[in-house]
Amino acid sequence: MNRGASSPETALRAAGGSAGSGVAWWAAPIEDVIARVASDVSRGLDTPEAARRLARNGRNELEQGERVSVLGLLVAQFRSLLVWILLGAAAVSMAVGERADSLAIVAIVLLNAAIGFIQEYRADRAAVALARMTAPRARVVRDGRTQVIAAAEVVVGDILVLDAGDIVAADARVLAASSLRANEAPLTGESEPVDKRVDSCASDTPVADRFNMVFLGTSAVAGSGRALVVAIGMATEVGRIAELLRPAILLEVGKVSGARRRGESAPSPPGRILAGAQP
Repeated sequence: MNRGASSPETALRAAGGSAGSGVAWWAAPIEDVIARVASDVSRGLDTPEAARRLARNGRNELEQGERVSVLGLLVAQFRSLLVWILLGAAAVSMAVGERADSLAIVAIVLLNAAIGFIQEYRADRAAVALARMTAPRARVVRDGRTQVIAAAEVVVGDILVLDAGDIVAADARVLAASSLRANEAPLTGESEPVDKRVDSCASDTPVADRFNMVFLGTSAVAGSGRALVVAIGMATEVGRIAELLRPAILLEVGKVSGARRRGESAPSPPGRILAGAQP
């Protein structure tokens, strides 16, 4: 472990990112951020410490859970008790000769199923598209030198080295910027590249205006810089979106199956923003 560094908690809160002391990553002084993630801005993490964090916190990947087939999504639209009550009412109406009422109820059920199926199918495809945004490799500073590693092995406390054309491998606080500009359209929809600098932002600054942060899946389009990783995987801003986009049926299947494989109890219901990792 890096000498002289404490072992702080750097969990991201559901409301955004926190530097452990309740101050958002983008609002805290850079010295506090460095201390909270227990990193060394000149040497980066030592290889053994990076390996320890990777083993403890997992890989820098967006969770997709177990995929459900198109047929599975369609069947799921008819699992609601209310749907079966309506279908029963339609059958009764047909039996007593109220054909028009029966057909109207069936039409409503089918329309509702179609809308639900389309929404979940699109959300699933959007989540897959988000996962494809991640960079395959990343340049980081470790053991005092720049190394190229798999982006999935980036951990909190790593220092990203960014040049024009690089895809950002994780959410990170900017340490140094030389005319650095980032394309954040995949995350914020902002069409113009954003200038990046080191200064702190106000704690209530929205994602699109956090000029001292770079985000997973966005890219550097000009200049160069270095940034300190503060969130990986599902704790990133893109991860938060992926969590919200995934249909409940896919999310629950993925979480329960994952917990069973690890021998853990099933997690809480979907819709909760996952917490970040600890260094």
